[in-house]
Amino acid sequence: MQKRTDQRGRPPGTTRYEAEPALAFGKAVRAFRKDQDVAQEELAALAGIERSHMGKIERGEHMPSLTLILKIGTALGISATELMSATERNLQAGNGA
Repeated sequence: MQKRTDQRGRPPGTTRYEAEPALAFGKAVRAFRKDQDVAQEELAALAGIERSHMGKIERGEHMPSLTLILKIGTALGISATELMSATERNLQAGNGA
């Protein structure tokens, strides 16, 4: 009988996130933040994260966890559903970047 050689975790060569959804999410966060005339540093403080991390999220360099998405939505005074709907619209329009 052969021993199974299942590898756990991410397949070799994959990244932690996909760039297109990360860019679309960051664009949505930035748009809501600017519409509300909130500084990036203020939004980061309201969400309980570092400003540099918020910058990475807005630039699409990092895809936040579900917990952080919920915190960002709360900090913006919107639901996570609204935030994800805007992300989906950005993806459908092909302008995540």
